[in-house]
Amino acid sequence: MRLLIATGGTGGHIYPAIALADAAKKRYDDIDILFVGNDDRMEAKEVPAHGYQFKGLHASGLTGGIVNKMKALLLMAKAYRKALRIVEDFKPDIAIGFGGYVSAPVMLAAHKKHVKTMIHEQNSIVGVSNKMVANYMDAIVICYEKCFEEFGREKTRLLGNPRATNAVQVKFDEAYYRSLGLSMDKPLILVVMGSLGSSSINAIMKDVLPKIDNKYQILFVSGKNNYEEMKSVFPQDNIKVVDYVKQLDIIAKVDLIICRAGATTAAEITALGTPSILIPSPYVAHNHQFYNASVLVEKKAAYMIEEKDLNATVLDEKIKLIMDHPAIKEEMHQHALALGKPNASSDILDWCDEMKR
Repeated sequence: MRLLIATGGTGGHIYPAIALADAAKKRYDDIDILFVGNDDRMEAKEVPAHGYQFKGLHASGLTGGIVNKMKALLLMAKAYRKALRIVEDFKPDIAIGFGGYVSAPVMLAAHKKHVKTMIHEQNSIVGVSNKMVANYMDAIVICYEKCFEEFGREKTRLLGNPRATNAVQVKFDEAYYRSLGLSMDKPLILVVMGSLGSSSINAIMKDVLPKIDNKYQILFVSGKNNYEEMKSVFPQDNIKVVDYVKQLDIIAKVDLIICRAGATTAAEITALGTPSILIPSPYVAHNHQFYNASVLVEKKAAYMIEEKDLNATVLDEKIKLIMDHPAIKEEMHQHALALGKPNASSDILDWCDEMKR
């Protein structure tokens, strides 16, 4: 099996792609995997760091004024020509695009060279790159029912995000859990707003976290940008502050997570059935986190508080509603599990096998 994977721009595109590559390596004895992405974005470091071959292109999104868009189109044309050469040299059996604007020229090049093609859409709102190429693709994988509205059903399957498979495979690390100062006997609330954190949400946490009953313990992940400010804010013994946490290593013991609603987060918490209060980031393309969260809320798997409505009183009420009512917490757990796609990686690779035949 020769597998070409196009992805780039953000972790939401890159890490599901790496997760699928990891699953493919375990599944096939004889596999050659090549990633293609931007030469100046995080994938240029992250992909080789995970042990995969990487070829870089230079592309940019169709944003800004007419001059910027014209420049982006010229870059896209140049990237397409280079992608044609990469596809010709590598000769993949299948090419899979995980989004990010760099994936569009790669997937169009694969189509041009008569390679079997698949795209993966992580969010409930379809990204620009996947919209551009969808009509030319042989297969489309989605994570939300809503995307059938964009893609139709003829060549689209709801198989989920490979990060969901990763989530259920990671074993709980008790030694790491204890190293964070956490007790095995107290229910745990995890508060995490991404690797950098959120200054506006941190300000609200200063008010709300000390009010939470000390029969619960709280792990507050401040983010790297806010750690120095936040580490000494809480004198309470039941509140631990860290700048970063290996989330999957401890999530088996998390009773409630308060977090953003990115595609990877949603995939992981549904695969594991973790009750959640979602605070979608309003700073992302097409407000897609709001729509991701809305799906979980509609299915009674989560509560959502939009950042514009967030205050200490509202958040405190939601925490008490979940943590003080075991029946509600259990219902959320079951509804989240029902949405989860823990077999996403194997289901996607099964479809790849079908396409090869």
